[in-house]
Amino acid sequence: MLKAAIFDMDGLLVDSEPFWQRAQIEVFSSLGVKITQQDTLDTMGLRIDHIVDHWFDRQPWQGPSCQEVNSMITKRVETLVQAHKPILPGVQEALQTCQDLGLKVALASSSPMSLIHATLDALSLTEAFSALFSAEHLRFGKPHPEVYLNAADALGVEPHECVAFEDSLNGLLAVKAARMKGIAVPEAHHRDDLRWSIADRKLNSLLEVNKELIAGL
Repeated sequence: MLKAAIFDMDGLLVDSEPFWQRAQIEVFSSLGVKITQQDTLDTMGLRIDHIVDHWFDRQPWQGPSCQEVNSMITKRVETLVQAHKPILPGVQEALQTCQDLGLKVALASSSPMSLIHATLDALSLTEAFSALFSAEHLRFGKPHPEVYLNAADALGVEPHECVAFEDSLNGLLAVKAARMKGIAVPEAHHRDDLRWSIADRKLNSLLEVNKELIAGL
């Protein structure tokens, strides 16, 4: 029996992936790193410090440290999210459905906690979650399941009693490695990727979330 619902943030609750792509291209290009939009799609769902380390290993730059570059990219995304407030369809309804079912509702994101707070504040969603979890300071980010396992422990539930919602393949891998039920809500342009088959359900948007869907997991 399910006891908790755990939501990813970027690309699931908020249409921030284009902002992450934009911020990465802006910052990395300013450092002389040759990076394309496809490159940013290939690393979607990974923690930003892992992405920065990835590019520094391949195209090392002079000047700011990797930690400073992490901060530059994150701050740019915060500014864009606060300016545009791009909440995705069905977010409030999906959260309400989980609450109506008596599930504990939490958030588990690869993003830094500063961005989590800034985003939820911008979207007026802070009160919807009983707990917030960031992989920022964990040894491993997604696709490692650590942030999801930590969330289950803190909520006082077993991983198999959780359903998690994800938009990225790296995130879904983390969910399944944690032995949780996984609902995938991929972006339209890579919805046909066969790797989504590991999800328990694949949706076009959170508007498709209802009590029957959750109860059938």
